[in-house]
Amino acid sequence: MGDGLDAADDAPLATSKHEFAAAEAVAGTLPGAKGATLTSRAVTINRPSADLFAYWRDFSNLPSFMDNVERIDVISSTRSHWVVKAPAGKTVEWDAVITEEVEGELIAWSSQEGADVPNSGRIEFRDAGARGTVVIVTILYDPPAGFIGKVVAKMFQREPAIQARGDLRRFKQLMETGEIATASRTRAQLEAEQN
Repeated sequence: MGDGLDAADDAPLATSKHEFAAAEAVAGTLPGAKGATLTSRAVTINRPSADLFAYWRDFSNLPSFMDNVERIDVISSTRSHWVVKAPAGKTVEWDAVITEEVEGELIAWSSQEGADVPNSGRIEFRDAGARGTVVIVTILYDPPAGFIGKVVAKMFQREPAIQARGDLRRFKQLMETGEIATASRTRAQLEAEQN
């Protein structure tokens, strides 16, 4: 194939080994796509898709399991303002607009002009029968300061691919058990006990 994708590869485009070609292909499916770096994660959650969609669609719920999200200010039914932790104690901010929504199935968004981290993406909720719902998050973004910024963000666990994996794991825990598991003791508590 001329686009750099393996014709025998039937995996979703977001998981392709050919990141740039996959990012272009995914961008073509997102209204108002912003970003050249692609990340996608999926998790199966033992809950109906309608429950998961409703929880996620209330953006004020997202900081409860998104570790790096400081706050989300809901501006209207389709617009929100995000404040997210970045490396070195800084934050990044952007306004986002919902570009597509299918009740119980899909929410797509795009950041507005002037975003510290231009981004777009979608979250899909697919029925998995008796197993519950497969939740798939696909994000396109441009890291601040390009490649160097991406490396620094990975070192501080602030890179979107790392965040998405942890956020989905915490979302699964919260939706299946009603709480997010944490370590029973902090490092400081362990050190105090050893002294």
